[in-house]
Amino acid sequence: MLNQYETVFIATPVLSEAQMKETVTKFKDFITSNGGEIIHEEDWGLRKLAYPIQKKTTGFYHLFEFKADGSLIDKLETQYRRDERIIRFLTVKMDKHHIEFAQKRRNNKVESKTVEG
Repeated sequence: MLNQYETVFIATPVLSEAQMKETVTKFKDFITSNGGEIIHEEDWGLRKLAYPIQKKTTGFYHLFEFKADGSLIDKLETQYRRDERIIRFLTVKMDKHHIEFAQKRRNNKVESKTVEG
């Protein structure tokens, strides 16, 4: 039985756009090559951090929503820890309410984009 997870990582702000894309691809490929299935992803771009991390005040935020076996999470988080580009990460298991909320949030984004034309 696969669970659904949401993982957000923050990458160091010193990366170029190409390096950031490469970082995203690395973790996306890691999830899929280990039996995970990406449901959704969002690039939140460069954002101010709530407090400085490693003397940085901003970071690139990226979110993946995915289905996977629970054993993948430790492996994924080990990959984050080993990657000097990642300054923070958080992975949560989504319950059915969280999943419904995420779907509604995505649908609202799509609708608001359509309305604006």
